[in-house]
Amino acid sequence: MNIEYLRDYCINKKGVEETFPFDNDTLVFKVMGKMFALTSLANPKSVNLKCDPEKAIDLRASYDAIKPGYHMSKTHWNTIDYNGDANDQFILELVDHSYQLVIAGLTKKQKLELENLA
Repeated sequence: MNIEYLRDYCINKKGVEETFPFDNDTLVFKVMGKMFALTSLANPKSVNLKCDPEKAIDLRASYDAIKPGYHMSKTHWNTIDYNGDANDQFILELVDHSYQLVIAGLTKKQKLELENLA
């Protein structure tokens, strides 16, 4: 996975902003202020993505590249290695899953704000 391609894919989703809340290296993508993806700029080897807990277990059992979230809740986050057995298209599908999970957890007011964004 090319880090610029991942960045472009994430930033073009509705309501997404990129931030550096932890340090100058960890790029965090948020929708309506809620994190859905994190990656390192200095050492872009993986991405952390939110995941449905049951799906996370299945993915970890099926792919060597998918591990419990590094420095994240092991129940709700996975770390996906870019150069593992999960191809780029599948990683983007997991980005979509993470984004949708965050949207599903938004309040009605936040969902309405998101819908009304240009």
